[in-house]
Amino acid sequence: MQVGSVTTPFGRRPMTLAMVANQVLAQETEPEKSVDKWKLYRALCEARSCLGVTDRALAVMNALLSFYPKNELSADGSLVVFPSNAQLSLRAHGMAEQTLRRHLAILVEAGLLSRKDSANGKRYARRDRAGTIDEAFGFSLAPLLARSDDIERLADEVVAERLHTQRLRERLTICSRDVSKLIETALEEGIPGNWETTHLHYSALMGALPRKPAALELTAALGELEALREEVAKQLENQINKRKTSGNALQNERHIQNSKPDSIPESEPAREKQQEENSVIEQQNRREPIKAFPLSMVLSACPEIIMYGPGGGISSWRDLMGAAVVVRSMLGVSPSAYQQACETLGPENAAAVMACILERGGQINSAGGYLRDLTRRAEKGEFSLGPMLMALMRINAPGERKAG
Repeated sequence: MQVGSVTTPFGRRPMTLAMVANQVLAQETEPEKSVDKWKLYRALCEARSCLGVTDRALAVMNALLSFYPKNELSADGSLVVFPSNAQLSLRAHGMAEQTLRRHLAILVEAGLLSRKDSANGKRYARRDRAGTIDEAFGFSLAPLLARSDDIERLADEVVAERLHTQRLRERLTICSRDVSKLIETALEEGIPGNWETTHLHYSALMGALPRKPAALELTAALGELEALREEVAKQLENQINKRKTSGNALQNERHIQNSKPDSIPESEPAREKQQEENSVIEQQNRREPIKAFPLSMVLSACPEIIMYGPGGGISSWRDLMGAAVVVRSMLGVSPSAYQQACETLGPENAAAVMACILERGGQINSAGGYLRDLTRRAEKGEFSLGPMLMALMRINAPGERKAG
């Protein structure tokens, strides 16, 4: 390695104390030290954010390394490369000379290069009679070699942090899915509870995350979301236990009734009459209108319908039903199809369904046919509005949009 006094840059380029320190550090490198230049370059790419180096500056460094003839940067040889700006520009994918100068300065300021300028500022090498380079003027890679251990350490830390953040993202995604689907289950099964508030809390947690959250922000959000998941799961578990207790009590009661020795068997006509009444009750229950979901939940799932409300806003069910009529006409849904949906689903749910159809407009070929199909399924007890709303809420949730 070429060791000597500190060199200063040619012309008006300033000299800084940091540049002096980098040259001194390079001169103190152990003679036997060597490192694979491309392995070190990959580590440099990983650690670039810690070193304050831009992608374009890395492209220039890549070009400079390509002018070094060996794969190993070694302290026992010359580490000066001396390409002209024209040659360097070609290997830096045609980078303009002014841009090239700027990024060379960035590499020098970051302590990854040092200038070894000739008397006239030109880059060249003097060779002896045997053709061996005796002295070279250009850019010295000695600071890069001297800082190789530090660069590799920073790269390892960056990779570890990235993997940690990736795992946190995965856990957050799974936990978010769990909470969303558990709330959907509670709504679908009619579990008692203030599920609107729970969902608003969930939406607030996901919406508070920035577009690219750091590990600390992900950890905090994950802790709160896991606590919410535990709370929701506990409410569902309590409901399961209540149903088990209720079922056992009913089973015991039937057992006692059937075990009465003095009971008189039902006559065949009476049994047929009871079965007929049960059938009628079952049909009535099937056609019972679907319960209305909270207005805030409908608007969270279907924000596009808000602009069709009075004055461009919706603050009540009456506003939503008015907006649904506008959307019905706009989507070509016949009045009879919408009227039938109102009679089967209830006016609030029919309006909510129209909001869902508007939200999914690009995926539905015939809004009128789709509404009639949902109405027929509802009459048979085969349609529930809850899963449709929850699916749209997952799509429109701020956290889902930021996940990318």
